[in-house]
Amino acid sequence: MKVTRTNKLLNIATVGWIFLLFSCSSTRHLEKDEILYTRGEVTIESEQLSKKTKSSLEEELQPLLRPIPNSKFLGMRPKLFFYNLAGDKEKDSGIRRWMRNKLGQPPVLFSQVDMEYNSSILANRMENNGYFQVKVSSDSIDDGKQKRGVKYAVTPGKQYLINQVTFLNDSTPVQQLIARGGRWTRLKQGTPYSLDAIKNERVRYDNYLKNQGYYFFSDNDLLIQVDSTVGNHQVDLFVKVKEKTPELALSPYTIDKIYIYSDYQLSDTDLEGQKDSAYSYKDFSVIDLKKKFKPSIYDRTIYLEHGELYNRNDHNLSLNRLVSLGVFKFVKNQFVISDSVNHKLDAYYYLTPDKPKAIRLELLGKTNSASYNGAELNINWLHKNAFKGAELFSASLYGGADFQMSSRNKGYNVFKIGTEMSLTWPKVITPWEFQSSSAYVPKTKATVGMEYLERTKLYSLTSFKASWGYLWKENARKEHQLNLFEVNYVSPDNVTDLYREYAEGNPSLERVLDKQLIFGPTYIYTFTNTMQQYKKHTFYYRGMLDFSGNITGLLMGANLDKGKEKNVLGVPFSQYIKTEHDFRYYLKLNRTSQLVTRFHGGVGFAYGNSRNLPYTKQFYIGGSNSIRAFRARTLGPGVFDPNSYNSKFIPDQSADMLLEMNLEYRKKLFSIVHGALFVDAGNIWNLNEVGDRPGGKISANFYKEIAIGAGAGLRFDITFLVLRLDFAFPLRVPYNDSGERWVVKDIKFGDREWRKDNLMFNFAIGYPF
Repeated sequence: MKVTRTNKLLNIATVGWIFLLFSCSSTRHLEKDEILYTRGEVTIESEQLSKKTKSSLEEELQPLLRPIPNSKFLGMRPKLFFYNLAGDKEKDSGIRRWMRNKLGQPPVLFSQVDMEYNSSILANRMENNGYFQVKVSSDSIDDGKQKRGVKYAVTPGKQYLINQVTFLNDSTPVQQLIARGGRWTRLKQGTPYSLDAIKNERVRYDNYLKNQGYYFFSDNDLLIQVDSTVGNHQVDLFVKVKEKTPELALSPYTIDKIYIYSDYQLSDTDLEGQKDSAYSYKDFSVIDLKKKFKPSIYDRTIYLEHGELYNRNDHNLSLNRLVSLGVFKFVKNQFVISDSVNHKLDAYYYLTPDKPKAIRLELLGKTNSASYNGAELNINWLHKNAFKGAELFSASLYGGADFQMSSRNKGYNVFKIGTEMSLTWPKVITPWEFQSSSAYVPKTKATVGMEYLERTKLYSLTSFKASWGYLWKENARKEHQLNLFEVNYVSPDNVTDLYREYAEGNPSLERVLDKQLIFGPTYIYTFTNTMQQYKKHTFYYRGMLDFSGNITGLLMGANLDKGKEKNVLGVPFSQYIKTEHDFRYYLKLNRTSQLVTRFHGGVGFAYGNSRNLPYTKQFYIGGSNSIRAFRARTLGPGVFDPNSYNSKFIPDQSADMLLEMNLEYRKKLFSIVHGALFVDAGNIWNLNEVGDRPGGKISANFYKEIAIGAGAGLRFDITFLVLRLDFAFPLRVPYNDSGERWVVKDIKFGDREWRKDNLMFNFAIGYPF
């Protein structure tokens, strides 16, 4: 008891000392007349605006303040701490210089703050939002010894609204076209005046005109005048083409000839001379002296056509599709007037091929709290233009080993070696026609592979897989993958007497020894807008449907309740339906932090020719990308205790149903170092009772069987990869007795034995989700 109290006091003292060290270091290196700038605050003072509107305005104005104070984390300023720790520049060394420049940041001083300038910026932004009468006052805030911030009080007048939008109509075709498009304007009567909305409308109309052939028109040629003398806090808007708009911009243009340089190099100087070697293919004149590409690839990529009006959407679509082929390093486009009288344009495409062949070698090391230490070697060879039609051929060879250095699995090592080949065509190969107006070329992919896996002292598995399917993207956010045919054959070999001894009478272990034949279609849909980093709310969703043996089982009348298993090539085939869903929500709190929520669930139902899901198709939980407080594949199902096995090894736990939830707070600390705090929860269950997994069947009380863990981690973002270190510990253990599942009261960070049994260390590459 005394030791425990001593450890607790020591931990408290250590934390307090670190906090004091960080806090004091922020000002103790300042000169007497220097003051640390700590914060800038914006407050909207108005009785007319709602609380929500004021909060939204404050959130918009806050990032405009300059300078930005030294960043804080848990009340401390780590960048400033490391800058001060590096010491005097005159006593510089390699380590000190690296610490100061990479980890540190010099103190932001109050003398650098220009309150008048900030006030004018705030007032200008408010006026751009329609608050034309606005007052801004500023005052300093005393934050302690040699620390000071600034508070800005913004008092807006009543916001101006749009009274009327008039599209001037005269005899010029372009002005008439703009007037006809006025019905779709986003500048609506009664909406707030916004300078950003007006700018966006000019850009929108510019795009609208370019899709009607007006290649030389610019958003700067469109004028939207504002009349604020209407009264009653309203404005009138007048939309018209500027009087000094160039003649070129006032006429629509059609496409004349289309030239394609398939092997363009920056050093090429005689482009006109190369035209003599061009050959015609449909609407295109192709210059490809070395015959590197089949011209048919341009049918599916270039959407501009001879004799049609120039269209910006088709222009951009063509460029995006050429890039998405993956065979060109650079794609450049140019339009030249070929007939100024009849308003015609020649289109030129300059395509610089990428190196068609590449080889990649990857060596990975890994370790975790399950006492596994291992490595994996991958060799991948690519040919991006295998048959001169932008076909991607890939061949890979991989091998790996995981060694158990301690615990009950010591000596039960895992070795694997495998190979995989795939061929991807930049088109959909079907008996029917497949049309896609997406910026991404739809593809057909065929894959074949084999793998040999050996679990020392237990068994080995030889597997074969093959698939044929399609990949297409609607846009940058929505992606589909449909495998019409997917087969997976698994055969166990070299099963030891030791494994047979423990597997006898245990259905879950016996199932590993069954030959598996899985075939059928799969479909995956992915939606994500996480690439839009400026957005506060972003999402990721991945849904999967997996069918096996459904039509075959129906034709063969497979039904285990009425007879024996039906075989294909002497092997019982699996029959099931499985679905899995992964939803993630990213909330951007500020420039350096975000909150990530994840819901992951799935269920599989075996029927007809199968009583259980194939072992390779079942769900697992725990580990570095799941519930990090529990070892990988050792949790569940339900309240089943994996430690109840009286065996020399710990078998993997699997089940028919998965439910998992994660919450993670991420914060950039300094330089490449990011921190995280997280909570994980979830479990797996069987749909039916399994004899050797008592308590694993799903029930109405499933929520009482949820495992919960928490922890903290560091991420090192090195641009091309992220190294992740996570430490986690359990808060709720489902296989404990019903009154003892919460283990929060047992947490003892200072106890060595508790840390050994409960503190899980996970080392991984990439974010967990």
